Parts: sequence; C-alpha cells; structure tokens
Amino acid sequence: MSRIGKLPISIPSGVTVNFDEKTCVISTKGPKGELFQKIDPSIKCNTQDGQITFEVDENSPVDYKQKQSFHGLYRSLVNNMVIGVHEGFKKTMEFVGVGYRVSNQGNIIELSLGYTHPIFIQVPSEVKVETKSERNQNPILTIESCDKQLLGLICAKIRSFRMPEPYKGKGILFQGEVIRRKSGKTAAAK
Repeated sequence: MSRIGKLPISIPSGVTVNFDEKTCVISTKGPKGELFQKIDPSIKCNTQDGQITFEVDENSPVDYKQKQSFHGLYRSLVNNMVIGVHEGFKKTMEFVGVGYRVSNQGNIIELSLGYTHPIFIQVPSEVKVETKSERNQNPILTIESCDKQLLGLICAKIRSFRMPEPYKGKGILFQGEVIRRKSGKTAAAK
C-alpha cells in the first residue's frame, strides 16, 4: 500500500464530501467553492465518521504498481480539494525589473514586462486577482482560488513570460523566493 494513500483525510466542519460509485466522481463543497474529481475504478473511497479513506481494489485488472500510484495520487488530490474548499489557496508573485508593471480589470490581468506590447491574460471567474503597486516597491500580484491545480497553472503561465534570471535577478518571482546569483563575465587579464 502507498504510505500517503493509507493516511485518512479528516473532513472539517462546513465541508461536505460525496462519492458517486457509479461514475467514480468525488465532489467536495465548502465555503470557498465546489470541486469535482474523477477517480479510477481500481481505488475505493469510503466516507464515514468525518474521515475519507482510500483502499486499493485487489480484484481490478489494473497493474499492481499502477494501483499503488493511483492510491497516493487520488488521496493527495482529494486532500487538496478538501483544503481548497475550506481555506483556499493563495500565491503572491513579485515583478522584479525596471519598468515591470501589473494591473487588473476584474479578471483580466495586464502585464508590462519590457516587451513592445502589453500582455493580457483572462483568468477564470472562480479565481480572485489582486494587484498592488506602490512607489519604490516591486509590483505584486496576488492570486486566490480553491482549486490548487488551476492556481498553479495560472502562476506557471504568468511566470513563463519572464523567468527569473541569475545575473541581474530580474523576472517574475514568487514572494519570498531567493534566486542564486551568478557573477557573470570577468575582465580578461592584460
């Protein structure tokens, strides 16, 4: 059995979890939103006594190693769903560079990253976006969502426009991230 898959998930108050055995879909609903996840039929899900547990179906035709992988994977995905609908997830990104700016109009993010044109990104309606620009401070973008996968996807897309570079330390960084700096070229000896 998977070490992660064996761990039970406790259901906090205010969160409801339903598992439909026919379609193998687990749904979680809480104060922050509602999420769904399809689960492989080789994994059994039990919800009782305020806990969710996962077991491997020994009679399924799926390969043993694959079942073990699914066991830990679906436990982690459902755990993230329960945490997401109860507390939510939040990422803060910092734009380090001369002239780098970020602003938002509702769920449309406008990025000025030193290119000849601004970049516009439309994010889904279930994602909350907030920007902060202060004088003599790097612009900050805060993104909140109950879906951890969607949040990571949006952050990766934004970060891909200007990855942090090690020579000047410019780029889009997660707040608190430290970039290892390189010295660059040194002058040749005369």
